Amino acid sequence: MKIEEEKDFLRDGYMKSLWQQDVNLKRAESELRTDQTFDAVIIGGGLTGITTALLLQLEGKKCIVLEAHTIGFGTTGGTSAHLNTFFDTTYADIIKDFGKEAAKLVASSGKEALELVRDLIGHFAIECEYETKTALLFSENDMESKQLDEILKSSKNAGLEVHETTSNCLPISYQKVIKFYDQGQFHPIKYLTGLANVFIELGGIIREHQFVTNTGFENGLHYAETEQGKIKGHHIIYATHIPPGITSFNFKCAPYRSYVIAVTLLDDDDYPAELIYDLKEPYHYFRTHTINDKKYLLIGGEDHKTGHGDPEKALNNLINYARQHFDIDEVAYKWSSQYYVPADGLPYIGHFPEEEQGAYVATGFNGNGMTFGTLSAKIISDSILDYGSPYIDLYKPSRIKPIAGFSEVIKENADVVWRFVSDRLFNDSMSSLNNADTDSGYLIEHEGHQVAVYKDKSGKLHLLNATCTHAGCIVNWNPIEKSWDCPCHGARYDAKGSVITGPSQKGLQQLNIENKE
Repeated sequence: MKIEEEKDFLRDGYMKSLWQQDVNLKRAESELRTDQTFDAVIIGGGLTGITTALLLQLEGKKCIVLEAHTIGFGTTGGTSAHLNTFFDTTYADIIKDFGKEAAKLVASSGKEALELVRDLIGHFAIECEYETKTALLFSENDMESKQLDEILKSSKNAGLEVHETTSNCLPISYQKVIKFYDQGQFHPIKYLTGLANVFIELGGIIREHQFVTNTGFENGLHYAETEQGKIKGHHIIYATHIPPGITSFNFKCAPYRSYVIAVTLLDDDDYPAELIYDLKEPYHYFRTHTINDKKYLLIGGEDHKTGHGDPEKALNNLINYARQHFDIDEVAYKWSSQYYVPADGLPYIGHFPEEEQGAYVATGFNGNGMTFGTLSAKIISDSILDYGSPYIDLYKPSRIKPIAGFSEVIKENADVVWRFVSDRLFNDSMSSLNNADTDSGYLIEHEGHQVAVYKDKSGKLHLLNATCTHAGCIVNWNPIEKSWDCPCHGARYDAKGSVITGPSQKGLQQLNIENKE
């Protein structure tokens, strides 16, 4: 086994996140033998995949993690790393759509997820700057205050410790504030690499740069296929944020981008000690993190659907919002990250309904990936180990809620259909490729075909078929992350067409077109 330490940590965007500085990654490369049969093949090296692999390895299972890029490359490397027991879907909505007992189970599952994080940190002495925090949720107008009252009542009914308090601890005006106890925060990449190193020490295998092109089931075994061959296992776990290919989850989960900035303030006393959230739509979120004795205030928000909206405007709006309320010394880091909103408000965790027994999926975490990713690892590992879980039915991917989420499914998929059609009827064009600015992407029309053009910093043109290889929608250029983003199901490609993240299993087609203009 070869173990290497690397200073550079990569993620699924051009902009660098706060977590990418000063992290030593120990990467273990073991020989990958395709004649081996594993107890579990885990696809995805983020928090969900690595935690699941570790929990199984601790129980004597032989596991392998296949990561298309590097561990933590996806949303784990771009999260703001809040650990909550209250979620983007409020307990008021959960009670309305699922019932009071389900709300209590959701609250209990969130508590167990945070306890598991703390237990793993403590047991394996993982240095990841973990802190237990209180969290504040505040309103700024009468409508939000009414919503806040409902959240307070429903959260108490679900079993959380929460009450009204007197300050939001921010230089932002407010009407009401409620306080949640026993929340948390940490450095997500230090936590992830800590888990990964323990997994490797226990004999687990992590193989990076292993893009899975196909999965299947043959001779009683699941397999994941990479360029090195088929890796077989008794169980297969899709910890890929959204499972690859065309699945029912493309219609039950909508892809969104959220933006985060890490700023330094002129006055050291202005950094809040709590996790803080407003009730805007989309909402803003705040927290402080210290790295190498330097404090940063993290502010997030301005979410929009992937491939929609204006990423530059969203990021600038967030920066302007921060400057409006805080005396900022420097905007040190800025980035965006992807998440998926589930149709009925709760994540889908458990048996993959479209595959054979032994296949598991975890998706639809909304903006609560650190908690639900950990919970997914616990539910899936308990299922494989036949330990049972009180949460299996609540989160099972095959659940059918005829009321909860129905309107959301209709809305999101109507949007997909509109995009699929309109992208072919109306599209910006460019009179000449030579007029394109460098380090930028454009959609042009050429002989009736839509072409995605990236002009790199040297002026070289990279021409791609603009049709997403997942479901046939037209990709859009993301100028701040330098990527081609699909507005339908969230597939993302780098400037030269390689798959970054999302459900697509192959890159955009490269084209060779002569520019005669």
